[in-house]
Amino acid sequence: MGARLSSGMDDDLAENAEINITPFIDVMLVLLIIFMVAAPLSTVDIPVELPVAVADAPERPSEPVFITLKEDLTLAVGEAEAELDTLLMEVGIATQLNRNERLYIRADKSVPYGELINVMNALRAEGYLKVGLVGLDESAAPPTGEAE
Repeated sequence: MGARLSSGMDDDLAENAEINITPFIDVMLVLLIIFMVAAPLSTVDIPVELPVAVADAPERPSEPVFITLKEDLTLAVGEAEAELDTLLMEVGIATQLNRNERLYIRADKSVPYGELINVMNALRAEGYLKVGLVGLDESAAPPTGEAE
């Protein structure tokens, strides 16, 4: 409360110069709750077709290291066939154990996403953090109406 009782025989209450912030905190908490409830309601899901970004392809190194994940889930590092257990050894040979070299992963579009993530997790666990995904350039891709 905002009053002080004096110990004297006065019946008058002395003025209190301290600020009572309890009502201010109450108001702030109410406003916080209102904004927490109203914020999710203000977002609207609007379907939007985003345009295709066309950017120049980055410059590739002269001898890139490609890791290929084929449709039948077999792996290859460059031209050498590999399994998931021997993948890290093959990558180590191809990169000469240089963990800073960029690796490029090519995966068939029918490969499950989880298999691609397993390969990336194995590379990350070994310390290869510079991993790029290879896709077809829009101009090189066949039109969508043709057979694949």
